[in-house]
Amino acid sequence: MSDATVNGAAPPAPRKDKVETPFQRFVSEFAESKIAVGGLIVFTAIALVAIFAPWIAPQDPYDLAQLDIMDGRQEPGTTGGAGFTFWLGTDDQGRDMMSGIMYGLRISLMVGAGSALIACVVGASLGLLAAYAGKKTDTVIMRLVDLQLSFPSILVALMILAFLGKGIMNVVIALVIVEWAYYARTVRGTALVERRREYIEAAQCLALPTYRILFRHLLPNCLPPLIVVATMQVARAIALEATLSFLGLGVPITEPSLGLLIANGYEYMLSGKYWISFYPGIALLITIVSINLVGDQLRDVLNPRLKK
Repeated sequence: MSDATVNGAAPPAPRKDKVETPFQRFVSEFAESKIAVGGLIVFTAIALVAIFAPWIAPQDPYDLAQLDIMDGRQEPGTTGGAGFTFWLGTDDQGRDMMSGIMYGLRISLMVGAGSALIACVVGASLGLLAAYAGKKTDTVIMRLVDLQLSFPSILVALMILAFLGKGIMNVVIALVIVEWAYYARTVRGTALVERRREYIEAAQCLALPTYRILFRHLLPNCLPPLIVVATMQVARAIALEATLSFLGLGVPITEPSLGLLIANGYEYMLSGKYWISFYPGIALLITIVSINLVGDQLRDVLNPRLKK
């Protein structure tokens, strides 16, 4: 007989283990990779810099009244005529490189995230429709996907922009056209498995509308792979936009993105003016790598088959 029973005290209540919510479990599993957490921190810092660029940038690189051609190609650390220091130097137009990178990140992230979101909506909808409708609808949509994926993305984007011309919206349209197929194929593969589940059969027996079955019941169970693909496609879209701008078919010269900033300094590399292309290139590299690190860990966390 225990001491607690002899003294008349009630025995201690059994200890209950704390039950983690799905979100808490996701956070704990994601935090297991310190590299991914570091990538998330870096990308968050980059996003904040891009969002608050108009308030923290020393100069508005889009305002021609603030540019002085006499400050062109100044070395990093030089003090310009406006009185502030060009910590990363200037380009050939006298544009402060630090300010140009901050504003360039705004365009790169806006184009990358915007095109990925639109492509995700279009591709996911077509993927769900192909998996649920089957037969001819599935055949037509998947043949379009195969046709889209058979051509290099950069080639298709170049052809579209050669027809539409420069402009941020035209770049977004081109990226949506080259990206939607990845979402459609991913969602279709997952939806083909989910549509055979009992909850889909139950929804069909209740005669629910097709759109409700697709977007209320089927789509939520396709989200894990869709989130992973969307994360990777944001990085891919940023890289494609930078490539298009570098080639002169992206954003207009009055609103330079990172790719256009790199292109502006390319011809000065051999003359020793490395900073004009180097620092925007480093910013672009860090942005893409940080997104890919986050996406790689999301893939491991959201796909149980990849867990060791």
